[in-house]
Amino acid sequence: MNRVMKLFLEVSKLLFTWALIIVLFISQGITTEAKRSSLKAKPCADLSAGISDIVSPVTPLGVDKTSTEARVLGNSNKSSEAMSASSSSTSSEENKLVMSKGAEAMYILASPDSVSNDDSNKVGVLYKDCGGKILERKDGWTKISSGDVIGWAKDDNLLFDDDAEKLASEVGKQIVTNQSSALKVRSSDSDDAKVIGVLGEKSFVDMLEDMGNGWIAVDYNDHKGFVQAEYVSTDFKIDQGKSMAAIKMREIDKKGRQAAKAPELRENRGAVDASADELKLLAALIQCEAGNQPYDGRVAVGAVVMNRVKSGAYPNSIYNVIYASGQFTPALNGTVAKVYDSDRIYDMNYQAAQAALNGETTVGSALHFRRVNGREGIVIGEHVFW
Repeated sequence: MNRVMKLFLEVSKLLFTWALIIVLFISQGITTEAKRSSLKAKPCADLSAGISDIVSPVTPLGVDKTSTEARVLGNSNKSSEAMSASSSSTSSEENKLVMSKGAEAMYILASPDSVSNDDSNKVGVLYKDCGGKILERKDGWTKISSGDVIGWAKDDNLLFDDDAEKLASEVGKQIVTNQSSALKVRSSDSDDAKVIGVLGEKSFVDMLEDMGNGWIAVDYNDHKGFVQAEYVSTDFKIDQGKSMAAIKMREIDKKGRQAAKAPELRENRGAVDASADELKLLAALIQCEAGNQPYDGRVAVGAVVMNRVKSGAYPNSIYNVIYASGQFTPALNGTVAKVYDSDRIYDMNYQAAQAALNGETTVGSALHFRRVNGREGIVIGEHVFW
């Protein structure tokens, strides 16, 4: 009897073990299939899905997330979320699309009883064909969120419901964004077609047509190209409002770029004798600080160094100006020295350094520069000089 019981227990254990293995195998198969399914092509968003993206926006692709406007937008979204969370009731009108109605731009105000011609009450501008999301409505006014702006606009100047969706469908467009590391753009919808370009990760282009066969036609540098749908996502986009802060930044930038064209900024400031080593050092600094900037921007960086050498308020040698405490970060963190020692300084940077030594300048007597950040000054490329 004991032998029978032992045999029964052993057989039971064996059956239980096999049953567990089978269950795990099936579970793994389901998980694998789910993963495969998640990687398959996503269908192109239709208008209703696109409008859903607009009223519940994600971070715009292709935007520098460290830029001032991107940070303003992030703060606006946080404010909107906090306001929604603190609301005691949810209106059926929330999360709906709203579009600008007029042919001209209109101001978005801080409160519905604000005086529209009082600059202190203007928080932003909603331009023609721009849209956003309804947050609240009362007494002929609507509180909206559009781009980096949250504020009030008169209902008379807005479109709602079907009218808003109709205009959005006319002025909006589908954007195709590459979700792979690199995506080939082909001349036709075939794997054998000629490659006419490559989209980097998160790069986006305008969508022309969903071919319905796993390929999407896109506008690639003004040429019709084709990408495989399984590697991209699509989003419906419309223009959005701008905050007064963003508008001011844009005006400052424009003013600075216009200022850079002033002829007096290019008046020669006198040549300075320099050794071959000093020329090389200045070229290395220019490569580190402005290696991806236009030639005028590279000369400008060299001119800032030379203006300091001549000013009397800074050290009177190129080496000591470049390595002054707290001044040029690439010099202080060792990058300039590495470039100097590598002997891989590009000719354009040598040319810009020699021009600066010859007294040439594109920024007059400017002594400072930094990346464009809303500061007033002379704007060349991505730098503002003052």
